[in-house]
Amino acid sequence: MQIESTALEITEKVGEIIGRALKGGEYIELSSDIGGGKTTLTRSIVRGAGSADHVSSPTFTICKTYKAPKFEIRHFDFYRLDDVSLIKYELQDIIDDPSLVIITEWGGVVEGVMPDRRLSVQIERTSETSRQISLKYPVELKYLVEQVC
Repeated sequence: MQIESTALEITEKVGEIIGRALKGGEYIELSSDIGGGKTTLTRSIVRGAGSADHVSSPTFTICKTYKAPKFEIRHFDFYRLDDVSLIKYELQDIIDDPSLVIITEWGGVVEGVMPDRRLSVQIERTSETSRQISLKYPVELKYLVEQVC
C-alpha cells in the first residue's frame, strides 16, 4: 500500500488510524532517513492508541515506553547500534512478550530478530514537506491499515 503524504497532517492522520486499530502484541517496523518522519508517525500512533505521553526519539536511550489504556508501547531506535548482538537476547525476550506493541526504527539492524508478522512502514522523503509512505503487512494485520485508504 502506498500513501502520498503532502502535509504533516496527512502523516499524523495515518499514524492515528494505525494507533486506534492496535490491539496489543503487534510489531511495527519504521524506517526512513534521518528527518524522514519516523518520530512524527510514532507520536501519532501513540496518540491514536490513547496515550497522552510525550513522545520523542529514543536515539540516545535506545528505548522509551509509553502507556496506552490497554497496553504499553515500546519505542526503540537502534540508529546508534551497528550490531545488536550485544542486546539480542534481551530484545528477543521483549519481542516474545505478546502484551507489548513494539515500534522499531532502523529495522535493518534487527532483521534477524523481528518477527515476520509485522507492519513495515517505509517513509521516503520526496520533498521538504512531502513523503511517500509504503506499508507492507501480512494479511492477518490488515486491520491496522484498513481505514487508512
